Amino acid sequence: MTDARSLMDPPFVPARPVRVLATHELSVGALLLRRVEVDGDRIAYRTKEGGAWVETTWAQMGAQARAFGTWLVQHGIEKGDKVCIVGSTVPAWGIADLGGQLAGAITLGAYPTLTAEQLGYIVDHADAKVVVLEGPDDLAKIEEVRSAMPKLEHIVMWSGSAEGVASFDDACATEPDDAALQSRLDAIEPDDTAIIVYTSGTTGPPKGAMISHRNIMTVLAAQEDTVVMDADDVSFNFLPMAHVAERILGFYGRINTGLTTYYATSIAKVLEEVQDAKPTFFGSVPRIFEKAYAKMMGRVEQAPPTRQKLFRWAERAGREVVDRWQKGQPVPFGLALRYKLADRLVFSKIRSIFGGRVRYFVTGAAPIAREILDFFWAAGFRIYEVYGMTEATVVTHANRNGMVRLSSVGKALPYVEHRIADDGEILVRGPMVFQGYYKNPDATAATIIDGWLHTGDIGEIDDDGFLYIKDRKKHIIITAGGKNLTPANIENEVKASDPLISQAHAHGDKRPYLTGLIAIGPGEAIDWALERNLIAKGEAERMTAALAADPLARPEGLDELMKSVTADETLHQRIIEAVRRANAKLAKVETLKKVYLLDRELSVENDELTPTLKVKRKNVEKAFADVFDRLYAEDDFGLKI
Repeated sequence: MTDARSLMDPPFVPARPVRVLATHELSVGALLLRRVEVDGDRIAYRTKEGGAWVETTWAQMGAQARAFGTWLVQHGIEKGDKVCIVGSTVPAWGIADLGGQLAGAITLGAYPTLTAEQLGYIVDHADAKVVVLEGPDDLAKIEEVRSAMPKLEHIVMWSGSAEGVASFDDACATEPDDAALQSRLDAIEPDDTAIIVYTSGTTGPPKGAMISHRNIMTVLAAQEDTVVMDADDVSFNFLPMAHVAERILGFYGRINTGLTTYYATSIAKVLEEVQDAKPTFFGSVPRIFEKAYAKMMGRVEQAPPTRQKLFRWAERAGREVVDRWQKGQPVPFGLALRYKLADRLVFSKIRSIFGGRVRYFVTGAAPIAREILDFFWAAGFRIYEVYGMTEATVVTHANRNGMVRLSSVGKALPYVEHRIADDGEILVRGPMVFQGYYKNPDATAATIIDGWLHTGDIGEIDDDGFLYIKDRKKHIIITAGGKNLTPANIENEVKASDPLISQAHAHGDKRPYLTGLIAIGPGEAIDWALERNLIAKGEAERMTAALAADPLARPEGLDELMKSVTADETLHQRIIEAVRRANAKLAKVETLKKVYLLDRELSVENDELTPTLKVKRKNVEKAFADVFDRLYAEDDFGLKI
């Protein structure tokens, strides 16, 4: 017999433990200077230039931040003024952020995918005096709504040039005035606001969450309680810096621990460049794992019978080991031997996609279907689900090495108190709770009550302290029969039922039964069409390459192809069978009776998804109201399950 944990989640003891620098008294800017003092000659990050990876030390990074901070001071930015940063994930984003922190400013980020109106709202609402932009596209948005931003004084751009716009390179060539910067840092109190993070706005205009230096340092000081790290660990940076998790856990977290990162040159290059970086840990949103799972399963379906048989044999062995591990059961010798062979023949090759060295993955923001989680753990991808929210400074609960319950988001971290309210809502309390919403005291008062942060999520805590998320409180479906249902669990089962299914949306509030929307991914649609000779190979390759370069792209001919594929009766039958498989795993009241197959995915462009790919349920319900009505009113509309 073999201990299942030794196969699935063996204890990790770092050869060279990291040196965490965060204390409750530090500010973000002071944390950077301390890292420079301790590890100035060590590598902070690598970027690819001219085909080669170029190294930047902590001392060099600190010098750039000090220069930009000095430029801000010289251009009239006072303590507490706002600096907004807009652009993709490159070193300049972080330098601008840290320069603002050294100048005593409050920094905030905005997604480059925002429309001019959305970006203008954030810049104006935040009272930003400086906007740091990536390039001309972002500048065009600002110029379109410039009249609506009276407090904006300076625009800085790190790529390209324009009249009346300061050059970021020139600003970073400013001679640092360390005395002026130190004076700003000395004036910062732990409870001063450090950053404002605008929520994704799934239920209305985004709100600006004020997060203090103490909030951030509370989380960073306990970073090793979330993940055990080695000083030689390496990360890979591609997630948007405007997202609170990448900003605090990723960026500030690396400053806190001194780890080296690689910056991807683009999203399209991630899978290529990860082979160079060979990261030891990898943070991502659940959608990435769902898409990767769908892609792998789709490839298996297309493989020769012999390879399919080998994969399924390995998958069965892996899933059985995962099941025994989660039940606390030992692994028989024969199964352990099969699993090790499966790992060598199949799973190790899958892991090589991410460089082959990833020790753990961290993910949050939305639940992952158990079937998908089981597969990745079986394949040696240790995916630790965590939980938190912007208003709780990113993370309050985490699965971690030696403490894993799949489908849970782990146990509360040391600085967190938690409890479940009478209506099932998760409440948390502690020094990580944010200061409130900027210029919105009513929303603040409704969110923090008697010191408890009302998360808006419904959950359960088991006897061992593991937290399970059911759904957002506002997403609960109450059927005509009075049953309370959580759509997230239903949707996850549907998405996991077939690799073709990219998105699912359950509907049924005040209805007699549930119906839903289903979308297949563009990549899957192209593969389906190619297999059935509905598209020429060259055309399929062109579209696939365009999607690889930009997953949100709409290459010429794709919309017509999606309509053709989703009208295919063979595909309709496959979707019906997939939903039936999902229904078999759900309670009768949770099952979908009819579904409507969309000819496109829900998108950010149509305001159906947030920039972090969360579904804006209210917007989807409104946009497809007629479709839902017809599913109930017309017997021959949609797919009957």
